[in-house]
This record gives sequence, C-alpha cells and structure tokens, in this order.
Amino acid sequence: MPSLYIFLGLLLFSLQAPPCPATTDTLKAGQVLSAGDKLVSRNGKFALGFFNPSANITFVGRDFSRILTTFRGTVGYLAPEWISGVAVTPKVDVYSFAINKLHEGDVRNLVDPQLCDDFSLEEAERVCKVACWCIQDDEHDRPAMSKVVRVLEGMQELEMPPMPRLLAALTKCSDKKLPAILVSMRPQSYAFLGLVLLLFSLLPLAPCSAANLNNDTLLAGQALAIGDKLISNNGKFTLGFFQPDAGSSKSSDTSTNSPGWYLGIWFNKIPVFTTVWVANRERPITIPELNLTQLKISSDGNLVIFNHATESIIWSTLIIIDSHRAQETSSTNTSVVVLNTGNLVIESPSNVVLWESFDYPTDVVLPGAKFGWNKITGLNRQCISKKSLIDPDLGSYSVELDTNGTKGVILMLRNPPKVYWYGLTSPTLIPELRSLLAMDPRTRGLIIPTYVDNSQEEYYMYTLSNESSSSFLSLDMSGQIKLNVWSEANQSWQIIYAQPADPCNPFATCGPFTICNGNSNPVCECMESFTRESSQDWDLGDRTGGCSRNTPLDCTISGNRTSSADMFHPIAHVKLPYDSESIQDATTQSKCAQACLSSCSCTAYSYQNNICSVWHGDLFSVNQNDGIENHFDDVLYLRLAAKDLQSLSKNKRKPSVGVVTTISIISLVLLIMLMVLVMVWRNRFKWCGVPLHRSQGSSGIIAFRYSDLDHATKNFSEKLGEGGFGSVFKGVLRDLTVVAVKRLDGARQGEKQFRAEVSSIGSIQHINLVKLIGFCCQGDKRLLVYEHMLNGSLDTHLFQSNATILTWSTRYQIAIGVARGLSYLHQSCHECIIHCDIKPQNILLDESFTPKIADFGMAVFVGRDFSRVLTTFRGTVGYLAPEWISGVAITPKVDVYSYGMVLLEIISGMRSLPNVHSSNGHHAAYFPVQAISKLHEGDVQSLVDPRLSGDFNLEEAERVCKVACWCIQDNEFDRPTMGEVVLVLEGLQEFDMPPMPRLLEAITRSSNVAEM
Repeated sequence: MPSLYIFLGLLLFSLQAPPCPATTDTLKAGQVLSAGDKLVSRNGKFALGFFNPSANITFVGRDFSRILTTFRGTVGYLAPEWISGVAVTPKVDVYSFAINKLHEGDVRNLVDPQLCDDFSLEEAERVCKVACWCIQDDEHDRPAMSKVVRVLEGMQELEMPPMPRLLAALTKCSDKKLPAILVSMRPQSYAFLGLVLLLFSLLPLAPCSAANLNNDTLLAGQALAIGDKLISNNGKFTLGFFQPDAGSSKSSDTSTNSPGWYLGIWFNKIPVFTTVWVANRERPITIPELNLTQLKISSDGNLVIFNHATESIIWSTLIIIDSHRAQETSSTNTSVVVLNTGNLVIESPSNVVLWESFDYPTDVVLPGAKFGWNKITGLNRQCISKKSLIDPDLGSYSVELDTNGTKGVILMLRNPPKVYWYGLTSPTLIPELRSLLAMDPRTRGLIIPTYVDNSQEEYYMYTLSNESSSSFLSLDMSGQIKLNVWSEANQSWQIIYAQPADPCNPFATCGPFTICNGNSNPVCECMESFTRESSQDWDLGDRTGGCSRNTPLDCTISGNRTSSADMFHPIAHVKLPYDSESIQDATTQSKCAQACLSSCSCTAYSYQNNICSVWHGDLFSVNQNDGIENHFDDVLYLRLAAKDLQSLSKNKRKPSVGVVTTISIISLVLLIMLMVLVMVWRNRFKWCGVPLHRSQGSSGIIAFRYSDLDHATKNFSEKLGEGGFGSVFKGVLRDLTVVAVKRLDGARQGEKQFRAEVSSIGSIQHINLVKLIGFCCQGDKRLLVYEHMLNGSLDTHLFQSNATILTWSTRYQIAIGVARGLSYLHQSCHECIIHCDIKPQNILLDESFTPKIADFGMAVFVGRDFSRVLTTFRGTVGYLAPEWISGVAITPKVDVYSYGMVLLEIISGMRSLPNVHSSNGHHAAYFPVQAISKLHEGDVQSLVDPRLSGDFNLEEAERVCKVACWCIQDNEFDRPTMGEVVLVLEGLQEFDMPPMPRLLEAITRSSNVAEM
C-alpha cells in the first residue's frame, strides 16, 4: 500500500501541479528524506515525497466555510467550490484554453470541428464570452442567469472577460504564488453553465464528412449508387438516394416505414432534412432492388435509374431525341450537373441544356425556377402535393398557371378536378407580393418576385438577393401554398405566406365525414359518431381517408328503403357541402327528412328558406365557424343510425309507449329523482365534464349552483357592465366575499366563451390576472364568478369625464402591471396563451389600482412554435394587429400590438381610433401617427393627458411612448416581446427610436389627400 500511495502522489502531482522549479533532484548516500522533504525533477514536472492520504488539505484543502459540505450533484458537473474553493482538475486547462483563444480572437478553433465551419461566428463568440464570465473566481463577477438569457438572446452585450486569477496562476506561477492565491480566495459557487457551454463547444475532434469532397457532375460511364451523392458547387444542394423517415417527419408513429427509396435533391447544410425534388415519386425503389440500382446516363443520353438484375428502367428523363440532336445527346457526349440553384440538368458538350428538373417540379418551386408554361412546346409546369410525410407519391392537390387567359395561379383538387382557389392576376399579384414581402424583415430585400409574358413563354419566378439564404415555395398536403424561409436563429423553416389563408378552403382537405374549423386545433375533426379511418395516416398528413361510421345505417343492413330507423343529428353554423340535390316536392322539413330516409345513399339534408337539399355518398368540405363571428348560419342534418343518435341524446328521454300503471310511473319518477340527487351530491365539484378541486384556501375553483348565484346577485339586479358575450353583475357570497358574476348569453357563443375562460384563466394565477373564483354550468346556464374589482375597468378612468383622474405614477404602474401579466401568459405558462382582446375595457383595477387582465373569452392556446393559423378575427376594432388579415400564423405579437394601442391611450387619456373628428369639424390626425411624429420631434409632453396639468415624469413618458410605438409596428418581428417591454419599462433596457409604421404612413397620406 505505501508504494501505491507514493505512485499516486507522483501521478496526481504530475497532472495537477504547475512546473515549479526545484533546488535538488538527487538523494545521495547518507542523505535522508524526511516528512516534509521532497525531490523534484529538473524540469519541475515530478516530485518525490511523503504525504498522508487522510490530510485533505495537503493539495487543495477542505476547510469549507459554507454550510453544505457533502457532495451534491454529478461528477463532471460539480462546481469547483465543492472541493474547497479551487478547481485543480483537467477542466482548468479547458477554461484557460478557451479564455486565451477568446482574447486572441480565435474562437473558431474552439468549435466542434464536426460542424465543418457551418456555424455563426457571432453566436459562438457570444456563447464563449458568457461561458468565460460564468467561471470567474469571484461570484460577484459572474452574471445572473437572467442576464445570461438576455445575452444569449442578443438583447444585451458582455465585455471581454478577464482571465480568472486561479487559472492564470495555474497557467504560469511559482511554487510560492499558488498557495498565496489559494489562501486569499474564499470558496465560491462556480456557475455550472460555464462548464456545460464550454463542453458543448469542445466536443471530441472528428474529421469533416467526406461528402463535401464529392463533385457536382455525373459523366458518361459513371454511376451513382445508394450512398453516393452529387453536391452542388456551392455546397447548398445534394442529389442522392434517400428514404423518407416518419421519425424525421415528426409522426407520432416512428415505426412507420416509407414505401421505398427515392432519388431526390435536398438542402445539404440545413439540419432539417428537406427535399426539393423527387425523381421516381410514383415508382419507389424497393428494398430487394436497393443494391442492384444505380443512376446513370443511358445510351440514348437520358438519365435513368436502372436495375441491373432485371435490366429494367425504374425511371427516366424521357428526352425525345430527334435525328438532328442524336449526336449531341449520345451517352458519350452528355453530362449531368447539380447547379447551385438546385436545378438538375443534362448538358451537351456545348453546354446546351437538354433537360432540367426545374421543368418537372414535384411539390416545391425553388428560387430561380420558372413557374408557368412554354407557349411553343406547350409545357406547363405543374406542382402536385405529396401524399404524406413519408410518401412523396402524387397527392390530392395541384397548382399551375391558368393558360385560359386569366393569367393567374389556380389551385385545384386533382380527382375529381375542381378549382377551389384563384390567385390574383399578374398585374395585381406582383405589386401585392412585393408590398407583402417588404413588410416582413425576414424577406425585405431578400425575395424578388418577377413576372414574364412574351411570345414564347409566360411564367412567374422569384430570386434571392442573398445566395447564402434558403427558401422554397411548396404546395402542402393540405392544399395550401406556403412560402418558407430558413431561420438560422430558430433553426427551423418559417412560413412567411400561406394561401388560401383559411386552411379549410382547399376542397376536401379533411377527407369525408369530417368538420373543418380553421380556428380549432386540430383543424380537422370527425363528425359525431364517426372515427378516423386511419389515425396513422392522419398523423402523417394524409387525411384523404377521412372518417367512417361507427354503426352502419339501417337500410344498409335490411335493404328496406321505406321503413328505415335512421335518424338525423343537426350540425349548426356550417357552410353546406357542394353537390347537393334539390327536392322540389319536399315543402316541409319533415318531408325533406323523409325524402332523405327513402334513399339508402342519402347521408344528409338541409332545409333552408323552404328549399330542401339532400346529399348522397360521402360528405366533403363541411366547414364550421367557431362562434366568434357567424359567417355560416346553415344547419346540416347528418344521417345516423338510431343507436348512435341515442347515445348522443342519452339525457333526453322519449315518451313511453303502451300502457303503464300509475304505480310504475311514480316508482320510476322517484327512482330518477333519487339518482339525480346522488349524482348532484357526488359531482358538486365536477360539472360539465371538467374535474375540479374543492376550494382550499386560494387553490382550486368552485362549482356553484345557479340558485346560489341568483341569491348572491339578488336576482341579478346590480349590473356592473357589459362583458364579452354577456353582462356582469355584483354579488355577495355567503362568506361575505364580494364577487363579479358574468352571465353568458347565447347558447353556442356563450358555451365557447365559457370553456375558453375556464380552460385558460381557471388554471393559472398571477397578480396581474383577474382571479376566477368559480363557475356555474347547470342546464343551459353558463356563469363565471370573478373576484370583484373595486375601481372597475381602466376605460372608465381614462375616457369618462366624471371618473377619478389617474395620476401619472398610477398610469405607469398600470402599464408595467399589464405588461407583466401578458409576459406571464406568453412565456411562463405551460402552454402559450394569447389573450386576443387586450383593451382598456378588459383591464380591471382593484382597490389599490393594481391592474388585472380580464375577459379570456377569445383566448387561445398555441404551441411554442406558433404553428396554428387563426383566420377568424378575434378582438376589437382599433386594437387588431395587421396580421389578422395576412393569413400567417398568429403569435403572441398580436397581444403586443393591442398593448401598444392601450399604452397610447394611457398616455393621452383619449381613444386611439381612426376617423375621429375634432370639435371644429376637421379631420383629426390618427393619434398613433401623432405619437410617433411627436416622439421624433422630441415633443412627448404634448401627448400626455392634459388633465394631469403637467404633473408627470418626462423620462418615463418618453419611455412609454417609445415602447408603444415599437409595439404597433406593422411587422410582428419588429415588435418586442412582452418580456422585453417589462425590462424597458423597469429601466433595465433601452429601445432605439422606432420608425413610422408603413400602415400609419398610408393613413397619413390618405388623410392628407382627403383634406386637399
């Protein structure tokens, strides 16, 4: 054992001790080496001496000054102070190396070489700076985690970090310096983030992929097999064989396999595998064929996928060869090249393009590709959607240029052919596109659309001003055209533009027997008593199978067309499907229903304005609005088996038929009453299918009986005001708690608003969100019970002349409070909640004027990728963000816009509505325009509510005005997040001067023209 200790001592010292010079390295005869003496090698690298393995202080010491002394954590992630304040481990070399490289401006050498220089140098420097600040000796020099987040998000900058004293000492020191430094230091708690970030950027070295060495050309006599690739000269696109994978497509069933392998082109450097062209989409390569298949140039100059075993052609370019071109198209003269644009071309020796993939797109149009038709050859370039995420076969929809004179883009269902969307004609489309693209910072100056129409061809095309950017236009499986741009910051494709804006517009997008609602998530649902034909296909984006009946219709079983027992289930607020048959003889609704029952193929009917319409076979494109705006008022009566309808109407009892004795009736009634009483008792806190907890202190919400709320509000006698879809009344509960009771009006609208409020505000609590105390869901009664706000709503104090005038300090605190509440909804909840109706009427004030955001009837839950597209307006005119009409995915930035408009009203004490006329009858300038103009002129004080008589903080007023003007920018990406707004209003961050939004400029110009 002693020999082991000496060996370990030599080893540890050699690894951990810096090269400190020694006076002697030799023990001569007669000399003695005692405890405390040591021999040190001439290079200072090794030492021989005695040590006590139990004396922990010998090397680094263990005199902890903190309360926690037992290791807590995982080896490799423990902060150095867990072992007495210094970290003499191999990691100090990593830290020292990183800081030296950072000071030398050589951060590039720190990054994982497997990335092959495909990274953002600015982001790498930012991460390295953060890491090196996090490992400073003194905890007071290290940033707070909130500051780390702001720096990594690019909202704040850090200066160049100094070399920590310990690391400097371990790099270069004498034998006397190191102990002095260790003694002077207190045990500090090193931030773990520095270690994690540096380890992340210093992954094990590995050579770059050899794929980058492949060239972009396939010559005659060469072949491309499975695993081989052609890469464009700029490294942007790859041609090769691939198999679509369900896992990479985010399918819930990752075990699902693609039909086979395909030859295609995809983006080479983008981490999300994205194909832009597929050759053999209708004829996949099977697994047995895989090793027998190659891509080559055939003897006639065509590019073919060839099976050597069967000597058969799986796919060919099918170039038509004439006698004049036979020589230049022979296999010995042609070559295949992947161009920098992603276009695959067959070229002759004279560089004449004989064939190109841009002429035969699949479901994607790339920048530089022509989308239109050749008037000489008749070639009409058409995109066809793919079948599913793992099957690029021909899908349901196509897009092409209308060659019949309209000169517009049309979208259509392929089978049966049916046009469902006409794009704008070319004179209108290009200017509209340019304006739309100029409004978005992601595409401003990047995407340049053009239109060409001459004697030879007519086409649309777009190009990129920055070749390093990536974009594509695709026809989605749902039937929408989508313009996608790659975001380096988010490492994902961003949808810039989508048409049709309503995802329910494409015909049969959800399949048969479904209901489509563009504002629901998911968009498609099965009709009542129907089930998805294949959930697996739905998850992969293929909804063509739609839904099937749970129970067959009666006439299908018996074949009796006159005495069917089938019944009808009404579906309200729908857009009726196409291809109806009008029944002239059915003059009443009962006759219309009977006419449908008399035919086994009839699946639904509608009776509207004394017109009977019936539908046979599958039902497609039954679109339903969400009750916020009633675009559709028709009712469709869906034919169901009696068994299914009875299960839907289980609470409705049909009158008994036959002779029933009085005693039996009384017994039945008593039994039912007893059962109801038991159910009420057991479900006092479980109403409407929503399980709730009993109120325990401040947690949980209460289910009230209608009679209790009727008594608490004195028969709804004291009305406080009007809310969304209902009225609000004051009430007092039995425990003397004063509450506000909202009674929702309208069966459908009230139900939706009721569920929206309970599901959103009922599950969260925040000081700046109104508290939902309980609800009532009894019969058709829908009521919500909130905490009572003594000072009412913000609009009362801002706009009513007889209300209390809010001081500037109170207004400023209201602005901060509302911002904190919205920030919590957007960033801190489990799911992002968008309020959709921020306005002064929905901001309540308690006894101390603390603001509480209220009325969540229009609120929606969205995923963190904000991929859900809302198309129906939600909100109030004057506070609506521009993107509500653009067809893009709605994000929390719509609340930011509304908040900006509210801020302007808080500043001025007047409504920020257009078309307001002054007292002298002249048109008054739109106040947001005034606000930005005055802000640029340095005249913010003229914007402040004159009722304050100049009693306000000018610096705060300028800050609020800047925030408001940034919040109402046209493009959502120019607006700050609510988290950033809070930081600015709290004085922790600054904003630059905001520009004038384009929309406000247009309003100003139109106003000036009108006055002229």
